[in-house]
Amino acid sequence: MPLLLLIRHGENDYVKTGKMAGRLPGVHLNERGQKQAQALGEALKGVPITAIYSSPLERAIETATPIANVRNLKIIQNPNLLDTDVGKWQGKSLAMLRLKKEWKIVQSAPSRFQFPEGESFLDLQSRIANVLEGIVKKHNKPKDIVAVVFHADPIKLAVSHFLGLPLDHFQKLSCDTGSLTMLHAGEAGANLVKLNQRPPFDFLPSDKNK
Repeated sequence: MPLLLLIRHGENDYVKTGKMAGRLPGVHLNERGQKQAQALGEALKGVPITAIYSSPLERAIETATPIANVRNLKIIQNPNLLDTDVGKWQGKSLAMLRLKKEWKIVQSAPSRFQFPEGESFLDLQSRIANVLEGIVKKHNKPKDIVAVVFHADPIKLAVSHFLGLPLDHFQKLSCDTGSLTMLHAGEAGANLVKLNQRPPFDFLPSDKNK
């Protein structure tokens, strides 16, 4: 049962100013986001990560880079780890989007929502689940540790998938910028080890007993 490190990218100016970046190109980490990425690289430098995957978007690659550099790993970009296709909502202010009647559906019944000219949360969860299940099958040794750097809603939907939570509950989970969520995942099920933790952190609870 490999250990998945699900890492959300660091802060960028779209997050800071409350805009929905979606898949816009050229969204880079801001100064705080760069510090978050460096802190993740430092916190994980002693962890024997066997592979690192990333969304192709710049903010994810820039977060993955310090983690990969410490272990001299190549970042494997996977387009199926891209952020949500939010369609016509891309680049829009969250303050304005919250005024739309559809926002209540996004928050309370996301399984019934599809972004205008974009994807549904059902399709998003299926896309993310497929790529992560593929990673679990490929890295199936008990001591394999795989880092996956991508985005907030995809991470929360991944947790919901592996734990068997109803999709409509995924908005109750938290996933901050520069955070790590940890799952043991395998054919027999999954176990949530950490949720939405930022460095510095104890990597595994058993470390305290050594």
